[in-house]
Amino acid sequence: MLANDSYSTASTSVELGCVPDDTTGLERIMLAAQGDLQRLLSSYFARPIFIELIYAHCSSRLEPACPEKPITQSRQVHLVCASRTVCVATSTVTITSPECERLFLDEKFPIGQTFRRLNRTPKFSLLSVETQAIGGQRELRRTYKLETEGFVAEILEVFPDRDMFVRGEAWLMERRADLDTTCTISTEKPEWLSVRKGNVVH
Repeated sequence: MLANDSYSTASTSVELGCVPDDTTGLERIMLAAQGDLQRLLSSYFARPIFIELIYAHCSSRLEPACPEKPITQSRQVHLVCASRTVCVATSTVTITSPECERLFLDEKFPIGQTFRRLNRTPKFSLLSVETQAIGGQRELRRTYKLETEGFVAEILEVFPDRDMFVRGEAWLMERRADLDTTCTISTEKPEWLSVRKGNVVH
């Protein structure tokens, strides 16, 4: 296990093993998130973080979920802030209780909010941490597992550009600035619209 979370009456310690040497303090906070990543990202950017469902493939629900007949779902969501994708989460969820089935599949709570609605702190296991360069951007990704009675999620999260944790608001607003520039409407009359009659341009 790559994460060790311990505490006593006088101290708390979170140790993350096998993370890249250049991992920043803020990135370590995100890597240690235990079902509350959306909340942490919202605190960091000081903006709402929206969940956009990309796909969700669920096994049959002929009977209520139970340990003998679990319900599984594979899903992918994008965490979006100010029209920018700040994380892509791909998950496999296993449900073995009717209460968790209701919250997650019927009431449509995302994974993190399901734990909050259950009022439970999940068991957290960090399985891997990787960095790589994709299309000129530096990705940070982690695979981890969240578990509580009746509900288990194994999740791959990809932060598409580590610059977001360095530049913050400036990074967030880059795309909007690009869109604003692209969509600027010129008030000048294009030359190809001019119609000449004699020496007069109309």
